[in-house]
Amino acid sequence: MMTDTKWLSRTELLIGKDRLNRLMDSHVLVVGMGGVGSFVAEFLCRSGIGELTIVDGDLVDPSNRNRQLPALATTHGQSKADIMGARLMEINPELKLHVVKEFIMPEKVEALLAVNYDYVVDAIDSITPKLTFIRAAYTKGLRLVCSMGAGGKVDPTQLKVADISKTYNCPFAQQVRKQLKGEGIYKGIKVVFSPEENNKESLMLTDGSNFKKSAYGTMSYLPATFGATLASVVIRELMEE
Repeated sequence: MMTDTKWLSRTELLIGKDRLNRLMDSHVLVVGMGGVGSFVAEFLCRSGIGELTIVDGDLVDPSNRNRQLPALATTHGQSKADIMGARLMEINPELKLHVVKEFIMPEKVEALLAVNYDYVVDAIDSITPKLTFIRAAYTKGLRLVCSMGAGGKVDPTQLKVADISKTYNCPFAQQVRKQLKGEGIYKGIKVVFSPEENNKESLMLTDGSNFKKSAYGTMSYLPATFGATLASVVIRELMEE
């Protein structure tokens, strides 16, 4: 457990010592350090979560700067996981941090989930790795919350937390839901999604690398709001154990 908690005095003032201790004793896995996952990791760290494992094999691209915490004019070409790892340790030098600089390939999911995490956050934006990860976490009975599509939207007030079976007006969630149904999984997966209609004119095709064939345009604050909402789900549930 951390010894220096002065920096968490405002958090303790709000939630009390016992709940803060629960956060400090928790280990959370966050997969994806992009526009959503980087904010999840930061907010979890700033809440006092004592142990974090962060996963991302990508490097910072100039197009990431409009929405991702590790993306600066000075960090192009650098590892997102390394940058976020250094940032998190500067927030809390006593954080027990594990940095995995790998893409979530299907064959690596089982090994990653062999650890006994208290909560798992899926911020993966490619369908195939995401589905593999969700299935594995669901099968293991891990507490899991997943981000659905944050692109092509501009209204943060429309975000919702719901079971995957209750999602609507989200093409990304629809794809995930359809694939899961094909494997007999109809519900039991908590997600953050927005029913706001996607701006279809902002859709672009990509080169298909890392299982990603297309992407929507993004606004700076929308992925961050997804990240804040995902982090809040984790924090609130861990506090109430």
